[in-house]
Amino acid sequence: MEHNKSIAALLSGGVDSSVVVHLLCEQGFKPELFYIKIGMDGAEYMDCSAEEDIELATATARKYGLSLQIVDLHREYWENVAAYAIDKIRKGLTPNPDVMCNKLIKFGCFEQQVGKDFDFTATGHYATTIQRDGKIWLGTAKDPVKDQTDFLAQIDYLQVSKLMFPIGGLMKQEVREIAQKAGLPSAKRKDSQGICFLGKINYNDFVRRFMGEKEGAIIELETGKKLGTHHGYWFHTIGQRKGLGLSGGPWFVIKKDIQENVIYVSHGYGVETQYGNEFRMNDFHFITDNPWNPAEKEIEITFKIRHTPEFTQGKLIREGDGLFSVLSSEKIQGIAPGQFGTVYDTKSEICIGSGEIRY
Repeated sequence: MEHNKSIAALLSGGVDSSVVVHLLCEQGFKPELFYIKIGMDGAEYMDCSAEEDIELATATARKYGLSLQIVDLHREYWENVAAYAIDKIRKGLTPNPDVMCNKLIKFGCFEQQVGKDFDFTATGHYATTIQRDGKIWLGTAKDPVKDQTDFLAQIDYLQVSKLMFPIGGLMKQEVREIAQKAGLPSAKRKDSQGICFLGKINYNDFVRRFMGEKEGAIIELETGKKLGTHHGYWFHTIGQRKGLGLSGGPWFVIKKDIQENVIYVSHGYGVETQYGNEFRMNDFHFITDNPWNPAEKEIEITFKIRHTPEFTQGKLIREGDGLFSVLSSEKIQGIAPGQFGTVYDTKSEICIGSGEIRY
């Protein structure tokens, strides 16, 4: 790629995005660096790791003689991503804020306000872009444990065609080694759990702030026996086994009655409702294009229903009107409505897109 291309690099203060800056500079680029701020000002929800993030990002910028700008998108974040999460939780669904943060904030608002002035936006995500049939596709990362394509599977073609993922072809261990050799300020830093700001705050505190508490019954699915009480269905997700406060476990949340504020639980994975071979998706979103012949009703695919290193084999079945279902080759546990089903080609090389799992 010619060196006169302008690049905006998103810096988070973590080791991955710092290595992105190092690699771009090594290749002769002079990226402009941006830190996206999405915490709540002054509230106790703003954790001190954001200050640490900014310090490390600033130190990285200084090391390479580059400018760092802080882009404050916290209002857009709370109006979009937090509102989306609360809306889903209220409906008894399990939202995925990371997916929406990437779609709406990191590559949405940022692109409209800043990225539009650059040829490319570079990030520290573990993903790749692949050119095929004259189009750009979102590709999976070399490191299967770190692959983040499932969090990127709602972005659109404009976004994917402008993105650069310089570490997508590296294993995490290699990224750490580069950081240590280059003496990057963030080399020793631990990985953060949540990619998105909501991942850094206590989920229950966040939900309590909007939904409050309301006592309800915990009932054993098979016997109808009341086992205990909970503080609101919105604190619990399908498939959850921790935090129920019941003795004689393990207990799993099997279903929720949101009208009556009742949670049904059962012992172990043996329950049929814990498993499924099939799920349906709303509004399936193709990132680049539908790569399959529209006449075919069933297509062989691989897929994920949560952030795991493994891809599961299955079939994508077209039901018409943007509705698709996935038939899995094996039983899968904990299909949670509101989460995204992410679809890949049979070789798990290209991330085709995703849809929200529905009841």
